[in-house]
Amino acid sequence: MKENYSSTRNACKLCAPLGASIAYRGIEGCIPLIHGSQGCSTYIRRYGISHFREPIDIASSNFTESSAIFGGQSNLNSALVNVTRQYKPRAIGISSTCLSETIGENIPMYLKQYQADQGKLPDEGIDAPEIFYASTPSYKGTHMDGFHEAVFSVIKQLASQRHSACERRINVIGGFVSTEDIRELHEILSSYGLPYTLLPDYSVSLDGSSWEEYQKLPEGGTLLDDIRRMNCAFGTVYFGKAVPKENNPALWLERKYGIPSGTIDLPIGISNTDSFFAELETITGKSMPDKWKNIRGRLADAYIDGHKYCYGKKAIVYGDEDFVCALSSFLDEVGIIPVIAATGAASPSFHARIKAALKNCRFETEIMDDADFSTILERAEKADADFVIGSSKGFYLAKNLEIPLVRCGFPIHDRIGGQRILHLGYRGTLNLFDLVCNTLMREKQQSTKTGYSYI
Repeated sequence: MKENYSSTRNACKLCAPLGASIAYRGIEGCIPLIHGSQGCSTYIRRYGISHFREPIDIASSNFTESSAIFGGQSNLNSALVNVTRQYKPRAIGISSTCLSETIGENIPMYLKQYQADQGKLPDEGIDAPEIFYASTPSYKGTHMDGFHEAVFSVIKQLASQRHSACERRINVIGGFVSTEDIRELHEILSSYGLPYTLLPDYSVSLDGSSWEEYQKLPEGGTLLDDIRRMNCAFGTVYFGKAVPKENNPALWLERKYGIPSGTIDLPIGISNTDSFFAELETITGKSMPDKWKNIRGRLADAYIDGHKYCYGKKAIVYGDEDFVCALSSFLDEVGIIPVIAATGAASPSFHARIKAALKNCRFETEIMDDADFSTILERAEKADADFVIGSSKGFYLAKNLEIPLVRCGFPIHDRIGGQRILHLGYRGTLNLFDLVCNTLMREKQQSTKTGYSYI
């Protein structure tokens, strides 16, 4: 017997090259290059610009019908020459697409041939950029898979190179988080007084100041030399348990260079953030600075203050696997029941991770992987939820269910400041807690006939 199958309707995920392109924008002087059709790069620019509110250049090898039949090697060579000439980048990050992968393009071989042919360098006086490559067909994963694959490609290439100075440092490999989250991570790591590498870092390149003149390559990004020094760190903290062990760059650094590693959930909520600081204490030998202890205390006090507004409320949580797991843990801490926890990724570990995150919940949560928004809505109509929480793509749910949406994650394209929502750490958790409480209080005010001026 064959099970009935429905095609994806309103996907709860984005394409893999998109995630890779965002990761590459977090590298010093790096421009993303999509090996595929021009439509793929246009799609990525559209999503990136609507969320970050910044111009984002995504180069393309511009497949045509003949490229799809005879191969795109010449297109890729031309794209590399043109991008190097026009942008003079420090690095080029190449992502494959469904089309180039389906026809069997051997991109690593193309790149070896290109780099061996010195005549392909466009002009004298232009330094040859570092070239990274990530295999990112969307039929093999989501934007999160593309993001982590790109980060891994950068670390494997640069950390294997020799460098002049090896200083003991902290490695933190972040997930697909907001620019404000990255700035918060910088502040946390700086408070330990040790050099560190935070990868990727698009806090400036995708959320910088206004320009007097257009910049082809914005400032910012993790320094290439700092990435090269990741092979002599005290230890590595990696955000992302959804990544298979063989694709985990922290474990790769541990196997190859003996650097201790810790793979943790995104530090959202007190428990997860405590785990992050515990990893930093293990790596540095230093206890949590008083500054963060004080903020943790204020967060615990806020939990007490807002408990009466949150306890027993029901939420629908959706988005990237790691993000949904972290949000579910946070909601569980404050007494909110995730009645549905859904991700667009096909993940055999998702169910167990959600159950482990819900330490206090006695309600049976419906856990959905490989889900789309149409299926989530069908299940949500019987869930009697009070609100939904996730990216702007969930407005579809909120509108049909007539309940509020708490916007967080990626993408936020129907509000200003989506790229600056703080999620991580004690301060990020406090921000999310305020958003949730105020959303529930506002809904109570508007849904009563008399209304409340004091709740």
